[in-house]
Amino acid sequence: MAELTRETLIWMYERMTLIRTFEDRVAELFAEGLLPGFVHLYAGEEAIAVGACAHLTDRDTITSTHRGHGHCIAKGVPVAPMMAELFGKATGACKGKGGSMHIADVDKGMLGANGIVGGGGPMACGAALTNKLQKTGAVTLCFFGDGAAEQGTMHEAMNLASIWRLPIVFVCENNLFAESTPWFYHCAAKDIAERGSAYNMPGLLIDGCDIFAVHEAVGEAIARARRGEGPSLIEARAFRYYGHFQGDAILYRTPRELEEYRRRDPLTQFRKRVVERGLISPEDLDRIEQRATEAVELAVTKAKEDPYPAASELLTDVYVTYA
Repeated sequence: MAELTRETLIWMYERMTLIRTFEDRVAELFAEGLLPGFVHLYAGEEAIAVGACAHLTDRDTITSTHRGHGHCIAKGVPVAPMMAELFGKATGACKGKGGSMHIADVDKGMLGANGIVGGGGPMACGAALTNKLQKTGAVTLCFFGDGAAEQGTMHEAMNLASIWRLPIVFVCENNLFAESTPWFYHCAAKDIAERGSAYNMPGLLIDGCDIFAVHEAVGEAIARARRGEGPSLIEARAFRYYGHFQGDAILYRTPRELEEYRRRDPLTQFRKRVVERGLISPEDLDRIEQRATEAVELAVTKAKEDPYPAASELLTDVYVTYA
């Protein structure tokens, strides 16, 4: 923490608070029946996306998962078009045609959330290969879950990234459950991170509730990638407060587990540490939280008022023509 500037610390808390506020509000809106489709919420895992993306600029790229709202916000995607996208409105990030699981903003380097488990790995390799061949100096972060860690696509992606020494950091967000299956039940390895040795890349297990641990570990991996030394694998363990999807009864975990992770909440930890060290005052942190609430409420109000896509737009932007 010592090397972080006050500006960076404030940015971190702004992003984490914005993610938490956005997700809690989305949970309410979905329960009210105002959002079509499915939503998969990220609350509880904020330290991973924000700690990792703190090292990136718009030229760097990320791939995401079906639980992608947090990655979007951490990468700088504004919440207004995100909220409009969840409402299916024409002003949405994807013109209301992508929904929660497909929010993208290429200008921000956010290549898209992904409804296919493990689908981000090959995309990340493509983006990283482009950066390597064009010598842009940019890196790609590939976020994926513990369930996706068992998909063949991820193993193929890590193998290819290592063979080609691509500038990628694979960030496995292990929230302990693949839908409802405990990670230790579906994973033969002791840790997902130890699989890095199988692909000749560093593998590191860290606390995903500690933003400073995430920032340090991912920062070292990004520096390695920028030096042309190839990919790394980081497993960050955290906990999602909501179910796999909204409507999930969450019968597979205990109140004691939830209590334990609430005690380790990433926002509470951050607040305690920066206040104790006199780096940011409680009043300043309160103002950040208030701004997050105002930004999300403004996004909700606007999204409700915005128009749906016109029927004439039904078939536009559906396919990409490369000719």
